[in-house]
Amino acid sequence: MPEFRIEGVTADGKPLQGVLEADSLKGAKQKASLMASQRKFKLLNVVPRATWVYRVQRGAEKPINGEQKAFTKGEVEEALQKMGYRVIRVQKRLFDFRMKPPSTEIVTFVRVSADLIRQKLPFNEIMQLLVNDIQNKALRDTIKDINAELKQGKDSERAFTKHEAVLGRFTAHMLGLASKSGNMAEIYESTAKFLERQAEFKKNLKSALIMPMVTLVVLFGAVVYYVGYIFPATAGLFRKFGIPLPPMTAATMAMSDFLVENIGILLLATIIPLVVAVKFFTTEKGRFLFDKYIWHIPIIGSLLHKSSIEIFCRVFYALYSGAGENIEVIRMAAEACGNKFMEHQIKTVSLPMMTQKGAGIMEAFEASGVFTKTALSRFHSGAETGTVKHTALQLAEYYEKETSYKMRNAIDYIQVVISMIIMVVLTALTIVSSETATVRPKNPALGAHVQTVEKVVT
Repeated sequence: MPEFRIEGVTADGKPLQGVLEADSLKGAKQKASLMASQRKFKLLNVVPRATWVYRVQRGAEKPINGEQKAFTKGEVEEALQKMGYRVIRVQKRLFDFRMKPPSTEIVTFVRVSADLIRQKLPFNEIMQLLVNDIQNKALRDTIKDINAELKQGKDSERAFTKHEAVLGRFTAHMLGLASKSGNMAEIYESTAKFLERQAEFKKNLKSALIMPMVTLVVLFGAVVYYVGYIFPATAGLFRKFGIPLPPMTAATMAMSDFLVENIGILLLATIIPLVVAVKFFTTEKGRFLFDKYIWHIPIIGSLLHKSSIEIFCRVFYALYSGAGENIEVIRMAAEACGNKFMEHQIKTVSLPMMTQKGAGIMEAFEASGVFTKTALSRFHSGAETGTVKHTALQLAEYYEKETSYKMRNAIDYIQVVISMIIMVVLTALTIVSSETATVRPKNPALGAHVQTVEKVVT
């Protein structure tokens, strides 16, 4: 998250400075104004931390280029001069933004870190190795910043969560907690497993839903173009000479006329609802409703539901300490599950029952209405035997295997259905096109024209 420095003066005229984090400059100014009113000081300025590009030289050596994050140009110049450099140029980078690295890069970073931690390699050496090895600039700069802050003795959770825009909110929180916990290797391993499963599930979901949808849209567009423009160029010649058309050809020509005459209205009727739906489902309320009802979709809905429970259980297992209260653990697991409806139910139903009414974990989870009977049964057994943490891992592994197997079957089934649809459409187009070959004029004088038409059709 971007950093901003606030500058002000106290009531007795003393200068005051501080650093805060916000999503934007506007948000930082709002936070700073609120802070000024609460702490009774006058706000003078809010300065964003930016990237400065510099060119320096030491003695007769070759000039070198570099970049440094700072609040002002003077800070960069002063730091470089203290290091013995002669400053040639320092200027703010015009476009100081970071594109989020591919998810595969983040998965690789966490997985390699987990493996090296298990090999007892010091964490600062692991970070330095990854800084030198990672190719993606955004991720490399992020790890470099985190490593620098950890060397300065700053709080590990704060160092990681500052970069949640790059690493992802869940990953940043998990890795930040890992450095402070006594089971660093286990948390990194669980995070890597979570990210790998998430990437695999998204890939499978793309194969099961997105690619078939794209195929159907392209097929529909090709059919519309053929019926609306290509077919009339041949079959329309018969109608031009008053030759009676066979039933399917006549119906196709009528459909073609309708498409051509109303193409604008049909496009608007298709595009506008689609744009409105996409815009709505990107809102908080739209995402909530989408996640609430997507579980009711046949086949895929059940898999999505169980995958959300699997992710919840995996995160719960990684962070659960076995102590009496793990409210924050349950909250983080709910936020990581990837379903807004499930997150809402756990936060608004389960957690209040546990904190306000003293309900047990089994009773609270059951009241949320988002866990399957299998999951509730296993949590009930775990609560009775004191093995809730281990039960969560068992559930995660069980649902991983079940969803992976059923997802493969669903992909195969959907691909068969799509192939059958394509076959039916192509067969129908072939039959309609072939029907024009049976057209024969009643007037012999049109024979020459018919021969020309048949050549065109052929």
